[in-house]
Amino acid sequence: MLTLRKSQDRGHANHGWLDSYHSFSFAGYQDPAHMGYGPLRVINEDRVAPGEGFGMHGHRDMEIISYVLDGGLGHKDSMGNGSTIVPGDVQRMSAGTGVRHSEFNHDQASVTHFLQIWIEPKFTGIKPSYEQKHFSVAEKRGRLRLIVSPDGRDGSVSLNQDAYVYAGLFDGHERGELQIAAGRKTYVHVARGQLIVNGQVLDAGDALKTGDGALMLEQGRAAEVLVFDLP
Repeated sequence: MLTLRKSQDRGHANHGWLDSYHSFSFAGYQDPAHMGYGPLRVINEDRVAPGEGFGMHGHRDMEIISYVLDGGLGHKDSMGNGSTIVPGDVQRMSAGTGVRHSEFNHDQASVTHFLQIWIEPKFTGIKPSYEQKHFSVAEKRGRLRLIVSPDGRDGSVSLNQDAYVYAGLFDGHERGELQIAAGRKTYVHVARGQLIVNGQVLDAGDALKTGDGALMLEQGRAAEVLVFDLP
């Protein structure tokens, strides 16, 4: 099973300070055919204007992952955490019983480009928590690097769900392969560049839904990709 979701078919909202593309139904964009994929509920590709951002707001019972492509994203939350997320960083916030946070682009000259990802939790009502780790270019070059997992294996960020997230950088003859266990499925999102996945050409913003079995990534053109291995 291969189902292609083209970049231009996503929802789109431009608020001036925020230019956002929605892979799944979100806020004013509602499409019954695209409400999520398994526990994967949101992939928003956001560009935040210089000096702008999301003011303090609340979440509960959601696993929220931020993945910065360009620029920096300042984070503060009601748990007392404060940091700036830069390319290579992966931030996970488990909202649990409730948390408030803000996200800002403090640079006065450059746009911050990042992916905000929501994954529905396996267990609700947990204590809110936060984690942030950095994964170098070398760790992702020509391979799929595990960046999120249920148990934090291999130095990945931990997640309250039976889901795995991989990140990879592919160019030229570099190839990556992932075996997906029986009964599971994948969602491949190309963040930038171009990549061929199981024979299907994907451009920036495109996504591919697949079932179990072998996942082959090849013939990248400055490609950065996220792969979600889902229950």
